[in-house]
Amino acid sequence: MSTTPGRPSPSPLTLPVPALPAASVPDGCLAWSGEHARRWLDALPPRWVPLPSRTRHLLTALSTAVAVAGLLALLAGWHPWAAALLALHGLWLCARPEIVPVSAPALAVLLAVLRPGTTWPETAVAGAALAAVWAAAVLRLVARRRQRERARDAAGGATAPLPDAGRPLFRGRFLLVCGGVLLALGLGALAVTSAHPPDEAEAARAIPALAWLVAGQGLTTLVSGLLGRRRAGALRAAPAPVLRVLVRDGADGDTEVFAADDTAALRPLFRVAVTEIRGADAAEGDDEGGEDDETDDEEELEEFLARMDREGAGPLREAVLYGLPWDGAEVLLVTAAEEADGQPLLEESSGPVRPLSEASLRRVGAGEKRRAGRQAAYAELRRAAVEAVAREANAEAETGTDGAGRAGVRRWRAGLLDRLCALLLLLWGSSLFWGEAGGWHYVLGIVAGFIEALWLPHWFAWRITADREGLWLNGLRGPRQLLWEDISVVECEGTELKLDSRRASFTGWSAHTPRWPWLERRFGLLHPYERTAGEITALWRDPALRPSVSAGRGERGRPLWPLALVLGVAWTAALVFLP
Repeated sequence: MSTTPGRPSPSPLTLPVPALPAASVPDGCLAWSGEHARRWLDALPPRWVPLPSRTRHLLTALSTAVAVAGLLALLAGWHPWAAALLALHGLWLCARPEIVPVSAPALAVLLAVLRPGTTWPETAVAGAALAAVWAAAVLRLVARRRQRERARDAAGGATAPLPDAGRPLFRGRFLLVCGGVLLALGLGALAVTSAHPPDEAEAARAIPALAWLVAGQGLTTLVSGLLGRRRAGALRAAPAPVLRVLVRDGADGDTEVFAADDTAALRPLFRVAVTEIRGADAAEGDDEGGEDDETDDEEELEEFLARMDREGAGPLREAVLYGLPWDGAEVLLVTAAEEADGQPLLEESSGPVRPLSEASLRRVGAGEKRRAGRQAAYAELRRAAVEAVAREANAEAETGTDGAGRAGVRRWRAGLLDRLCALLLLLWGSSLFWGEAGGWHYVLGIVAGFIEALWLPHWFAWRITADREGLWLNGLRGPRQLLWEDISVVECEGTELKLDSRRASFTGWSAHTPRWPWLERRFGLLHPYERTAGEITALWRDPALRPSVSAGRGERGRPLWPLALVLGVAWTAALVFLP
């Protein structure tokens, strides 16, 4: 640890939040005050510069890149490599601005010299777009330097070795593997299309453009893995600056970091995805195995489910931040446990630091309002479903037919909406490749047929059976049982009907279908999934309502693989005999 000479020693924080034990706070660690936090926020780039704060922003950038590449290749007649590389710069600006200062000028020169199927006005527009992207990327990189300097000023020179300095470094391995696979797939597809180009002109441009996009996404993932690994290693190579902050689990699963005196959680500074690091004792226990490990896994699963079921953000907690926070940085957090007697948690970043600009906060606030409106609408529909189920149960009790009704097993099946969705998916999948000719017709057809054979049987013929012991859920290989006492989730959340177990070995079950809450409220309609969830919940909560017999082998639901086989055979026949 080192401190700046003459800097007064910080006093312990007195906060209405779970505090860290004194032993977990390095000597001389200062609180990140609101004044220093405001200076750090002032160092962010201008508001017109894209500053993604959520994973879905990166997914949006990737989807936009695909759309732009398709428009340029198919409508404007650009060469596939030029269309894909120009579209990828939007993704790189959001995900990896480190690439843009080199790639944007290089692509601008190539477009000006080679003119890959474009006119001079189109080339000029593309050059202007690349110049704007280059300027935005440079501003982000310059802002990072200001953020590091102001975070270092806030730390006051205090440093401390990381608690996991001697631990093997795992950061970036998954991204490196995924990036290598995507890059190999993209380059392999380019080699195949070069040797055997599709017959149709549109396919000859669209498929290579898609291959270039896959290769570009692989390169992006590789660079992300390399940078994340290098920055995480540099953080652990020497004592890191430390700051006392407040943190909480965000509604989307990421951790939000606040200034130490922002006890009302008014202004989050940045988000970062973190992974809890288990201690050495836990690692030794994993090697030994046994019942204790299974118990720990079930407890961790229950805690995870409790966090997922919690609406909104979690409570504020005190934490020590290791490392200088800036756009794209790697950090480590030692956070207080939510329970009063819990041990502090050691959490390392599994993604880069993502600062929250004022524009991001406004978008988050608008999104929260929209989500609150949807949740209120769904809650009203859910209440109506529960009341309808209760009325039916009371009516059966008054007429004296409830005993006979509960004697047998109960069933819920896929309805008209499920089958309609499956049919639309089948037609949509057919339209993607049916116009192709030659070898691509069969390659794309086999891939689409394999996916549809796995998914469509569930949508066409899912079935839930309730008996005395629990629920039977049919599947491709056959029915599987979910005991009443093991159920953890029964809910209709938006468009999804979901069932899950407390046991880690059970894979969650779900079904999806569209819905329109305003239409349901206006005409008093009850969505089938809401009714199903309400009836199953009633049986789960009240054992007296459950069936009094066990389901026989034929009543538990049939395997879905015969239906998948029939669909596969029909698809193959259509692929071979139909033009």
